[in-house]
Amino acid sequence: MTTAFSLAPLLRSTIGFDRFSDLEAERSYPPYNIEKRGDDNYAITMAVAGFTRKDLNIVAQSDRVVVSGRIEAKEVDGVEYLYKGIAARAFERTFRLADHLKVTGAEVNDGLLRIELVREVPEAQKPRSIEIRQAA
Repeated sequence: MTTAFSLAPLLRSTIGFDRFSDLEAERSYPPYNIEKRGDDNYAITMAVAGFTRKDLNIVAQSDRVVVSGRIEAKEVDGVEYLYKGIAARAFERTFRLADHLKVTGAEVNDGLLRIELVREVPEAQKPRSIEIRQAA
């Protein structure tokens, strides 16, 4: 009997890696998706319900993207919560990026933060075909 297992859950915080990489601790808040949108295009989509654009911060640095969010406590007069299930706690999540992967933009819409990424491999590092000549 063989037991198959997948390493995919271990690589959730890495984008653009085709090989096994260093692992980072998996956290569950906020939930997110990592999407491959073409050969060289990726996106990170995070569920950030209750956060506005000014509550979020994205910092791209070398091989990482750090996304953080903090909502200032707001009290609403006359409101008593019987159950508060919409999480609005502060967070910071770091995503490791593969070589040549760059953040090209971000937008927040309907409670989802989408971070666009593109792989830009320098021409000198792209694979090229080498002609084989016949020996004289």
